[in-house]
Amino acid sequence: MDWLLNLFTDTDSLAHIVLLYAVVIAVGVYLGKIKVAGISLGVTFVLFAGILAGHFGFTGTPSTLNFIQDFGLILFVFMIGLQVGPGFFESFGKTGVKLNGLAATAIGLNILVMFACYFIFFDTSDKTALPMMVGTLYGAVTNTPGLGAANEALSSIYGPDNAPPIASAYACAYPLAVVGIILAIVCIKYVCKVHLDQEEAELEAQANANVAKKPHKMHIEVTNKYLEGKTLLQVHNFLNRDFVCSRILHEGHVSIPNRNTVFHVGDQLFIVCAESDYEAIVAFLGPVIEVDWEQTDQPLVSRRIVVTNPAINGKTFGQMHFSSVYGVNVTRVTRHGMDLFASPSLPLQVGDRIMVVGPEDAVERVSNKMGNSVKRLDAPNIATIFVGIFLGIIFGSLPFIPGMPLMKLGIAGGPLIIAILIGRYGYKIKLVTYTTTSANMMLREIGLVLFLASVGIKAGAGFFETVMEGDGLLYVLTGFIITVVPIMIVGPIARMKFKFNYFTIAGMIAGTYTDPPALAYSNSICSKEAPAVGYSTVYPLSMFLRILTAQLIVLFFCQ
Repeated sequence: MDWLLNLFTDTDSLAHIVLLYAVVIAVGVYLGKIKVAGISLGVTFVLFAGILAGHFGFTGTPSTLNFIQDFGLILFVFMIGLQVGPGFFESFGKTGVKLNGLAATAIGLNILVMFACYFIFFDTSDKTALPMMVGTLYGAVTNTPGLGAANEALSSIYGPDNAPPIASAYACAYPLAVVGIILAIVCIKYVCKVHLDQEEAELEAQANANVAKKPHKMHIEVTNKYLEGKTLLQVHNFLNRDFVCSRILHEGHVSIPNRNTVFHVGDQLFIVCAESDYEAIVAFLGPVIEVDWEQTDQPLVSRRIVVTNPAINGKTFGQMHFSSVYGVNVTRVTRHGMDLFASPSLPLQVGDRIMVVGPEDAVERVSNKMGNSVKRLDAPNIATIFVGIFLGIIFGSLPFIPGMPLMKLGIAGGPLIIAILIGRYGYKIKLVTYTTTSANMMLREIGLVLFLASVGIKAGAGFFETVMEGDGLLYVLTGFIITVVPIMIVGPIARMKFKFNYFTIAGMIAGTYTDPPALAYSNSICSKEAPAVGYSTVYPLSMFLRILTAQLIVLFFCQ
């Protein structure tokens, strides 16, 4: 039985390290699924399982734990950046600017409240007090990447083995923060005198009145005599609206029009356009009609084709010349579950699904050109991921203030920014950034549990002494204050000043705190997508600011 004992006690053994992480992660994940009052801590419970293991001496060598912790953090933040990158800059629309401004205000208030609690409740002569409050801050806002960024910055100042155990403060503040966010969202409802049924009705009215940007399909008969003898290109230029004419019925024959196709009064067209352009196109061309496309000179097919050819990545529809070169029309694009109008300026990305209409042999040629091999999308683009991590580490190692080598983004901030940029602009340098949702989630979760397990194991040795004999209860109290106060300021402002829907505010708060349980609660009280929209609008910027401010606080105030 000595071999079994050595397996659990020999910290230099590779088998021991694998066993340690397997036990901590498995126990943490399973316990994290347990719900109390409908709320679970999820994968974050791995941190508590690691603390328990470390407390009982089930640990590894410091160098091994530090390596796995840093690698897990890099993988986690990079996959987050790669996911949010495509929509990061697009989130700053008219409404998005306001929501992101409110989210940034809440993040700033979290930091101010943290400093206020530090000066009110703690001994400022204690050099570890402020770093521990930083840990409390990121437990209070349920943001694990921020904890990792702060931890990494502290390690660069104190050394990896002498950094304050801020994970203990994080663990103290985290559980009550999950509950506190939801309670604050509920309190806003009463403070602002919100009636949920009225909010639902308002969302329904907005949905009916709002002109969507998704593709609109219609059949039109040409009745404008001005168009007699004009080509499709001339009509397109004169109208100055983006639309695709995928079929034309002229004198009993159906064909695929191109830019040189001549229009005649009485022609019947199949048009796809943005809904915002619908009325203008109908007013100029002619009325909407019902058409039977049975008559055709050659069989026409509609097929959804997946872009998997890396050579297509980044090319716009205007550059592809689908109608003139291939004799087909592309009417719409599906990207990340959203339908987009195939405008000439829209760049194609690997993973896009395009709707192609035309003769069967021409559609087949387009299919071969695009790739249309779903199997090629099943695996993540490993090269892109590690090229990005390589660039991110280099970028994070560069001081952003010349002459101050400690002022750098580090292994958390650098990979995050590079991943966002690659996710948005990678196609410009021929990087295929498409990753299936399942692959992204798998790599992200692996990175997260490795990081949480490492932090927990390292913090476990002194955790219970910190809680029972130290300032543990104070971390719980100050964490709750940090959680609730900014929400109770920003939430009513969003409602009373900016007139946002309550469900959008709830989603915005969940996104600002990067807190899935709060989003799940918001979704449970609303039948519409408003909470998810609010969450996704502010999530990218909030995640970026949480990581960046974590390092700035440490570098400017904790040295």
